[in-house]
Amino acid sequence: MSLRLVLMGSGRFALPTFLSLFESDHEVVGLFTQPDRTGRGHHRHAHPLKEEAVARGTPVFQPENVNKPDPLTRLRELNADLCVVAAYGQILSEQLIEIPKFGAINLHASLLPKFRGAAPVHYAILNGETETGVTIFQIEPKLDAGPVLSVVKTPIGPKETTGELEIRLAELAAPLTQKIIDQIETGTVEQIPQHLAEVTRAPRLKKSAGAIDWTRSGVEIERHVRAMQPWPGPFTFLVQVGRQPTRLIVLDVQPTDINASSDPGRIVIAEGQRLIVRTGEGCVEITRLRPEGKREMTADEFLRGHRLGPGDHLNAG
Repeated sequence: MSLRLVLMGSGRFALPTFLSLFESDHEVVGLFTQPDRTGRGHHRHAHPLKEEAVARGTPVFQPENVNKPDPLTRLRELNADLCVVAAYGQILSEQLIEIPKFGAINLHASLLPKFRGAAPVHYAILNGETETGVTIFQIEPKLDAGPVLSVVKTPIGPKETTGELEIRLAELAAPLTQKIIDQIETGTVEQIPQHLAEVTRAPRLKKSAGAIDWTRSGVEIERHVRAMQPWPGPFTFLVQVGRQPTRLIVLDVQPTDINASSDPGRIVIAEGQRLIVRTGEGCVEITRLRPEGKREMTADEFLRGHRLGPGDHLNAG
């Protein structure tokens, strides 16, 4: 026997798992995903999940609100045994969860109950976690609160960005999901309640979250720069007397043992290959950056094209 699966997801985190389910012994009977979005220049963003489903003849639904009557009717018509959810971006109502025979399971990119919410990978790096993973849990109406079905763990690399870590976690999620679906089918899956005392939050980030706060310590700023890549992008502004501030995307920084008595954000060394900035605790060296509208460059390349002088500093704008 195989289960009839409905997939619900939109982001790249869902892609490896959803592709594996299309190739599994189970039957994918529908995909619910976010509506197509138009980007700059009025171009449609690529939507790989939708493209895969269409290519396989799987029905695709893109409701603005999956909990409205029409999407619920469509879900009932699919006669699904289980909904598999990953990076969908919508909270499922109790009414929806009750439609499939076995309810719905969710793939979450953290070790629940840590970092419940929309940005678990960002917050794991921001908080200096050395380990994270993927948790599969049974969905309940409350956000990321259902019982845990299985977990896979992995260390966080010392230089990993959010984007890089998300790719690894997405690959780890696929075999784990297959295992849990098989256990649901045979009735052997175990449910482990989450410990409420250990709950931490990872709410959705705004674009402004990318701003670098130079009053933070060098260690915290290094984490911030990694956590904000690729979105919303870690940024700052170069402020020089008599010039308009220049927006910089900072791509790599390293805490240094250089000491300097100056205000946070002050550029203390800008010569040769070295661009050193004072923070709230110690200094950091910027090694890679991208001025807005230009290509990525090393600090050496940047300094050859930008003359920096006394009083020049960086701030969040």
